[in-house]
Amino acid sequence: MTTPDGGALAALRLLHREGTLASRFDEVAALLSALGPDDLAVASRLLARTDLSEAAGHHPALPAVSVALTGNGTLDALRTALVGELARHGYLPEVRLTDFGSYVFELGDPDSSLYSRAADFTVCVLDHATVFDEVPVPFTVDDVARVLGEKTSLWRQLAEGFAARGRGTLVLNTVPLPRTQQVQLLDHTARARLGVLWRTANSELLALGAEGGPAVTVDIDPLLTGDAVLTEPRFEVYAGAHLSDALLAGYARELAHLVRARTGRAKKVLALDLDGTLWGGVLGDDGVEGIEVAHGRQGAAFHAFQGVVRQLQSQGVLLAAVTKNDRATVLEALREHPDLRVREEHFVAVHADWQPKPGHLRSLAEALNLGEDSLVFVDDNPGECAAVSAGLPDVTVVPVDEEPAHHVERLLADGWFTSTGVTQEDRVRTRLYQEESARSGFLGAAGSAQEFLDALGVRLELAPVTPAQVPRVAQLTQRTNQFNLTTERLTADEVRARSDDPGRSVVVLSAADRFGSNGVVGALFLRADKGDGPGGPVLEIENLLLSCRVFARGIEQASLSAVLGLARRAGFAEARGTYVPTPKNAKVADLYPHYGFVPHGPRGSTGADRYALSLAGEVTLPGVPGHLALEAADGLVPDGP
Repeated sequence: MTTPDGGALAALRLLHREGTLASRFDEVAALLSALGPDDLAVASRLLARTDLSEAAGHHPALPAVSVALTGNGTLDALRTALVGELARHGYLPEVRLTDFGSYVFELGDPDSSLYSRAADFTVCVLDHATVFDEVPVPFTVDDVARVLGEKTSLWRQLAEGFAARGRGTLVLNTVPLPRTQQVQLLDHTARARLGVLWRTANSELLALGAEGGPAVTVDIDPLLTGDAVLTEPRFEVYAGAHLSDALLAGYARELAHLVRARTGRAKKVLALDLDGTLWGGVLGDDGVEGIEVAHGRQGAAFHAFQGVVRQLQSQGVLLAAVTKNDRATVLEALREHPDLRVREEHFVAVHADWQPKPGHLRSLAEALNLGEDSLVFVDDNPGECAAVSAGLPDVTVVPVDEEPAHHVERLLADGWFTSTGVTQEDRVRTRLYQEESARSGFLGAAGSAQEFLDALGVRLELAPVTPAQVPRVAQLTQRTNQFNLTTERLTADEVRARSDDPGRSVVVLSAADRFGSNGVVGALFLRADKGDGPGGPVLEIENLLLSCRVFARGIEQASLSAVLGLARRAGFAEARGTYVPTPKNAKVADLYPHYGFVPHGPRGSTGADRYALSLAGEVTLPGVPGHLALEAADGLVPDGP
């Protein structure tokens, strides 16, 4: 929108004055993304005091997220900052506070508001005061050890209680040790003992978040390596705010990254400019030998940035080069420069010519079968950044400046690629996409799509999930958006629980072809139900999801064919499935009708469509496509109720 002074903050203030923040909330994320830290804090305060409850009615496609904050101290600053951060990332936020100091009651009482009004994310903010408020004066290290032991035991019990009766994700945090407490011990031996005890307690908190359940522990110690201080003495003493506003603002930023990862909105592609971004100098002018890669005035900074890029790629982030350069010279640099940390084999695409970069990014998303909102674009040229922002508003643009020492911090500031876990498939993801590029070339050479499929030699294996595959299946539920019939996000523990339930089964879809293995590409979640009539037991297809890498191969048809055939032989009278529409899964809206399912019952309150298919003998079930070889293991279908 345009405003008298053209400023994003002024635009937000205008929406607020006009009373149109809720009705025009779809414009807010872009405005917030244009703000620096100080203006973002002002905008967050404005949003936090605005009633946004009507925004969902105006913008049903916007993802909504609810967060409950509880803890030992005053957390108003965290609520304010979190509302702004979530809105900046495109969420419609509902963030509420429990009563001051009530976290033990809220998490410990099954009838508390945290359970009766469950949120998507429950954030329990821990701080040093929970310990030192119960340490006697004067104190010894043994006194701290006793109280700290009691607290760590309590925190674990509360987390286990939430896992047993809560919903959503519980977020805890590490507890930094204040210097003002440490230096009250005058001898260094006692200080060292206190440090060991404190770090051990934080290690136990981090271990809670590493166990794969609904609890996540955010390590907030690294946030104190920047400008934030742990406490602001006056606010701590007089207002019970044990963590500073600056630290809570940084924590809110981390929480927004976590929400994005847990709701399937992590970015997947890092598209990089080269000159001035990945290396110093201008390749076309300086030549391969003349660019600054690791040496020279700024070479060390570029080398550090290359290391971070390579680190991200090793964990599943797809790299693409988008540069205005001669392609042959770029490939020579990527292949032959002795000091470069990222090589041609680390990229899934290299776009090097003189065409506009927005067009290349659009083509990149199409080639990878990903949404444009999966891309992060990094460039040191303000004009190129502006062109991409204007032409492709869904692409995240990270501008870097002429000082490469800042590149790492700029790239990592928003945790765009933060995920819920890194699987073996992630570590070979670049190779999988490179093989997919070879398939695309093979398709281009084929006479028709059917000839391509016939020659591709698709092999599909369906088998019950194994313990080693559970993290990958959980990741599929969290990251797959397009071919995901319900978009239900599951943790590894939840996948494991469904697999262990005798009335349910989790089926893993693994694919391969003439170019190699695709690995685990999808999953089916099945449940046996006694049905709601005299017809007999029902097989409920709780969800079917498939990686975008293997669309249009007939894999979904073959999977349904196998499962429905097994269900018929097992005595199920009917199969039922649900489609829950989202802004990204429209391509599977007609999947069930396409394979013979008919509408079943009224549309649900969430907009879900229910479908049913009779498994009676005279009904023709979907067949296995002729170009595909299917191997289905025993035990795919759960036992009838």
